[in-house]
Formats: sequence, C-alpha cells, structure tokens
Amino acid sequence: MGWGWTLGKLIQYLVWPSVSSEPEPTRRRFLYLVGAGSFTILVSSVGVSLASQNRSIPNTGGDLNPESIANDSTTTGPAQSPARQALAARIQPVPGTRPELTANQDFYRIDINTIAPSVDGSKWRLDVKGLVDHPLQLTLDEIRSRPAVSQAVTLECISNEVGGDLTSTSLWTGVRLKDILAEANMKPGAKEVYIQAADGYYESVIMSDVIDDRTILVYQMNGQPLPVEHGYPLRIYIPNRFGMKQPKWITSLEVIDHEATGYWVERGWSNQAIPPTTSVIDMIQSEAYDPQTGIVPVGGIAYAGARGISKVEVQVDDGPWTAAELRTPPLSPLTWVQWRYQWKSQIGNHTFRVRAYDGTGQIQTDAAAPPAPSGATGIHTKTALISEGTKP
Repeated sequence: MGWGWTLGKLIQYLVWPSVSSEPEPTRRRFLYLVGAGSFTILVSSVGVSLASQNRSIPNTGGDLNPESIANDSTTTGPAQSPARQALAARIQPVPGTRPELTANQDFYRIDINTIAPSVDGSKWRLDVKGLVDHPLQLTLDEIRSRPAVSQAVTLECISNEVGGDLTSTSLWTGVRLKDILAEANMKPGAKEVYIQAADGYYESVIMSDVIDDRTILVYQMNGQPLPVEHGYPLRIYIPNRFGMKQPKWITSLEVIDHEATGYWVERGWSNQAIPPTTSVIDMIQSEAYDPQTGIVPVGGIAYAGARGISKVEVQVDDGPWTAAELRTPPLSPLTWVQWRYQWKSQIGNHTFRVRAYDGTGQIQTDAAAPPAPSGATGIHTKTALISEGTKP
C-alpha cells in the first residue's frame, strides 16, 4: 500500500503537471522525481519479492470440489461431465499434484498488455456484423438470457514450457458461438469469423471451429462472473486450440469471406495452434514412503487438447516404461487427466520420466522443441533422492 501510494503520487506529478505553476521541471523537481522514482522501484521490488514468497491470496485450487462443481447436473452438451458418483469413485491424486480444477485467482494469465482493460459491462455491447443478414448489438444481459452451455475445459498457453504452469482448468459457462451467428443469419460465402477485443487483440476463427458445439462465448468461470483479468465481460473458448486463438474482452464478431490472421500469428506463431500431447510430473512424494511396501507415490497430469488421454507411462532411471493409474473418468473430454504411479523405491538419486498417449493411442513425441512457434514438446523429467533418512 505504501509503495502504491508513492507511485500514484509520482504518476500524478508527472502526468498532471498543471497542478504546479512551473511550466517545466526545475532541477529540484527533477531530483525529487529521480529520488521518488528510485525509492518506488526499490520498495516495489521488495514488495513483489515478498509477495512471491508469501502470497496474500492463497492457492485455493485444492479447495474446489470438482465433483460438486462439474458433473452431469451442472454441465451440458457434448463435453458434459460424468455423474458425481462416478467422479467420486475415482482414485485419489497424489498430494502435491496440481488441482483438477484451478481457482479463478490461480488461473494462468498471459496478455499483450501489462494491465487488463477495464470494461464497463453496463455500456458494453457485442457487435455481430459482416456477412450477416441481421447485424446484432447485444448487451451482456441479452447474451446471458440465451440458452447456456457449461463445460469443464483445460486451457494452455502456446508459450508454456514442458512441465510449465501456463495451463489451467476451469468450468466455463456461456452461449454457443454458432447460436449467436444463427440469429444474425450468416450469408453464403462466409468463411471465418474475425474477433476484435478491447485490449487491441484480434484473431480469426475458421468455420469448422465456429460451428463446433463446444465453441462458446464465455461469461462465467467456476460459477462466478468472468473476472476482469480473464476477459470480462466476454471471451471465447475453442476446443483443441492454444489460448492464443481465444481472445478475451471481446467487442466484435465480424463474419468474413476470406482467411484472416491473428495477433500472434502475424508475429510468427502457429496459425493452427493445436496443443501437442504432453505429460507432467508434479510430485515425487518421498516423504510419504511406506516402510512396509517401500512405495513412494508419484503423480502429475497429462493433456492432449480435445483428443483425451488413453495411457500414461513412467520410467525410472533406465528401467522399463510402466503404466501409471489414470484418474478416470476425467472431469470432461476437454480437460487434463491426473495420474499416479506407485513406485517401488530404492535408495539413491533417481531420474523420473513420463510420457502419455492421446485418446487415439498416439504416443507423445520425445523430440524436444521450444514453445515457438507451435508449442513445446519433449519428455518431462524430474529427479529425487531417496536416502535412509527418507525411510522412517
């Protein structure tokens, strides 16, 4: 609060200099600004460092009850979640595995601007225009009045490293994109839908994604209104695409008769942006060693876009690849799958690797590639030391 007040006063001094009778900064004022600025930067750095170690908002992702939030009575459509009883009967994840549902405040965020745009929901309108017979200007309340679709989805940033945390899972509620466009009555020759957003972002959606029943205009997240930092009042979800294809703070949908491009596509990133199959080791729980069985639980997640996960295998050192247990059924056909592996431990330093197979049985590639331009690939690896001290 202290550094925020200081920074605010400094910005006020710089941006609104009319409060001073001086037409330009004097030497004294210049030194004051330099000193105040240096102090602000110093205190800001300390504050950010402390905040990163002691978060004022706790990671409450584990407090969300997935079975209660996403089940067959709270979700609809082709990505409907299983019955609550089926979800509750699944194996338990290894403690330390990332939560099956991500709390809103913990959901990853990557934007083109440092500060999220502030949109007045009462004045906001969604423009539906272009090759349509009936252009629309819809309020948020009007969009909410349409038949709603709720589905649990995993979203991943294309810049996520193998094993990174730029991926999250949430229950999203909205209206089907194709239903809104049906109201506007797209004209013959429509090829894509060009989306513009309040933050200056833009992207174009191909027609196969436009008419997909799982593509929705989202206004609610985990049962709460869409947070400002995650796109309030409206964002889009498109299955089997990285987050770069899915704008937030949407202001207009324009039906066009040609192929268009997107913000990150123009900067060299993939136009398809389809997430490759990936798997992650979140936890090697050596402190949970069972002295009678010698078992150490190992756990993590696997994700393959909308293709699903059919198998996960773990390798320890140079041993054989061994199947892990999947926490199935998954929360929805569009989410990651948690897995656990009961490792018969041995004293020493060990290297763990994980790989996954998508719903078609296709194994993930072991070729290491950076995030640019099509998403990171490769085998996630972790090491753990099992010592006599580990074994009570």
